[in-house]
Amino acid sequence: LKRLETDYIDLYQIHWPDPNVPIEESWNTMADLRKEGKVRYIGVSNFDVPLLERCMKIARVQSLQPPFSLLKRDYEESVLPYCLQNEIGVVAYSPMQAGLLTGKFDLKKVAQDDWRRDSSFCREPYLSKAMEFVEMLRPIAESSGKTVGQLAVAWVLQNPSMTAAIVGARTEKQVEENAAADGYKLSKEEIEKIGNILIEAGL
Repeated sequence: LKRLETDYIDLYQIHWPDPNVPIEESWNTMADLRKEGKVRYIGVSNFDVPLLERCMKIARVQSLQPPFSLLKRDYEESVLPYCLQNEIGVVAYSPMQAGLLTGKFDLKKVAQDDWRRDSSFCREPYLSKAMEFVEMLRPIAESSGKTVGQLAVAWVLQNPSMTAAIVGARTEKQVEENAAADGYKLSKEEIEKIGNILIEAGL
């Protein structure tokens, strides 16, 4: 706290569950930090429902930070509804799936030591299917004067459990472009169409 020049941390999260440490031990420590006033809100990241339930028996989980995008929907059926029901704030990360959903992704331009080259999302045949999916989304986005990336972020934010989304950027222009997703609302028909496109693309 001294190094950060503050009296408390606004949001403190466990970013990955440690299989070698009982979650009860870790979460009790988080709860103690909050009681001591060193932390205002405590949360977790990449936790499933059973882990969330174990934490909730000790102290309320106030936030969850899951990976969530059109291409990464593991949390959609169980975790997000659980968070909505239990009033746990959700801050999604990688809503554009590490660049795949920007509408500009090109693996040839990705550095050889970039972690994405080892990701299952960037391996064939998945990558080709994902790129085809992006092209199928483009007309929907353009009909509202938006980019595919803005559509991807808007889709994440329209989930009823969502509080916010962490959107990465490398340049000022990208920050401005990403911010333009704010206020972009997809219609019920567009969301249904996107769901059908996902099925059609085999994703």
